[in-house]
Amino acid sequence: MTHHERLLIIDFGSQVTQLIARRLRELNVYCEIHPFNKVTDVFLAEFDPKAVILSGGPASVFAEGAPMPPKAVFDLGVPVLGICYGQQVMMHCLGGQVERGHGTAEFGRAFVTPTQAQTDLLDGWFAADREQVWMSHGDHVSIIAPGFEVYGTSPNAPFAITADIERRFYAVQFHPEVHHTPNGAKFYENFVRIAGFAGDWTMGAYREDAIAKIREQVGDKRVICGLSGGVDSSVAAVLIHEAIGDQLTCVFVDHGLLRQNEAEEVVKMFGENYNIPLIHADESELFLGKLDGVSDPETKRKIIGGLFIDVFQKYANQIEGAEFLAQGTLYPDVIESVSFSGGPSVTIKSHHNVGGLPEKMGLKLVEPLRELFKDEVRALGRELGLPPSFIGRHPFPGPGLAIRCPGEITREKLAILKKADAVYIDQIRKHGLYDDIWQAFVAILPVRTVGVMGDGRTYDFACALRAVTSVDGMTADYYPFSHEFLGETATRIINEVQGINRVTYDITSKPPGTIEWE
Repeated sequence: MTHHERLLIIDFGSQVTQLIARRLRELNVYCEIHPFNKVTDVFLAEFDPKAVILSGGPASVFAEGAPMPPKAVFDLGVPVLGICYGQQVMMHCLGGQVERGHGTAEFGRAFVTPTQAQTDLLDGWFAADREQVWMSHGDHVSIIAPGFEVYGTSPNAPFAITADIERRFYAVQFHPEVHHTPNGAKFYENFVRIAGFAGDWTMGAYREDAIAKIREQVGDKRVICGLSGGVDSSVAAVLIHEAIGDQLTCVFVDHGLLRQNEAEEVVKMFGENYNIPLIHADESELFLGKLDGVSDPETKRKIIGGLFIDVFQKYANQIEGAEFLAQGTLYPDVIESVSFSGGPSVTIKSHHNVGGLPEKMGLKLVEPLRELFKDEVRALGRELGLPPSFIGRHPFPGPGLAIRCPGEITREKLAILKKADAVYIDQIRKHGLYDDIWQAFVAILPVRTVGVMGDGRTYDFACALRAVTSVDGMTADYYPFSHEFLGETATRIINEVQGINRVTYDITSKPPGTIEWE
């Protein structure tokens, strides 16, 4: 297996740490995010990073028990970049000084101007006499550490860019990873060039490594793969099949929460393209029965996750020699399900496919996509030769329509939701917008509203249309449909779907909202 050059991102709790990883992956640099309290001297020795980035975070170096990197980070002899809190903690550790805000806080857009000093980190970065950046800091560096020099300043950050060129230590007060620092990609490009990365992180190399790892992990045992028909599980199934052939059996669980005609389409689509054994498990009555009367979104997710385990266990018992369960878990699933400190308090939402398996299953997990972002999974799918119809499908959550049906789930509401969603997606395809949108769906709202149809009064459900653009699902913007499109779509849904008399459009970005409603 190839030993990729690796960059370590030490996470101090920034909400945008994952964007650093996205920037680096786009440069074909393999990186991993690890919480500061997991990065020990032993960990550093084993990880053997070619460079290290210290992320931002909400803490203050003055706080009791403030998060700190291990001292060994600065003794590795590799380039280190500190961002925001990462800059402050670097200065604090290396002999500089940090002061509390006292009127010098900066939140939002700012402009950095260069000094006379020169560094390779800024090659081609300043497009003019100043560069727009995104600041988000209360405390600030007041005295830089010995050996550092100033390369950029802003009105409230006199040490906006500092560096110790000899030791290849760099520190910035702003966030080059966010969209609001327009030239941020160039900044990271310079840093990885200074570190000497060859850019060997490609999907072709990943494919070879993943196949070798799967063969090593599985041996001659059998694997069952939970297939949803979405991009993630389809790519995982094809990759595993390439590795172990007929040792793989896919199980497609119909939990009654799929979109209109989806079960039939997935079974047909997969059967026509791949010679992989596929079990179509219609367990809709089981799932809908257990969800009856449940309205709390986390409870819904936990029930569905638990039932998936039970169903896979049931079919695993029917497959002689099955010792592994394969899932299409992605890196964002892992990031969203675990807080940076390892605690449960700031978990955004639980993912049914993250967190291991109950001991009672007696199965071990195979998760060949766990290190990838969604766009990387699509690139791997193209590398594997999957049809565009697989690769281009909008993401669909494991809990399915359960989390697009706020409040209690009923068969009546599901039937209405399926029809409305089908009309909406048909509209998007008709207008040639499907491939421009990351994800689109309808949510049926837990309220009825008064309406007028013909000469009669109606009292039916309201629904919300959702469509977003995104790169990896970690952040998202609503899609700017024209009013004509929205009006036409609303008219179709109300006319063609009995049970809905009001249509709204969700224009919330992520953050502050999530893409799904629950």
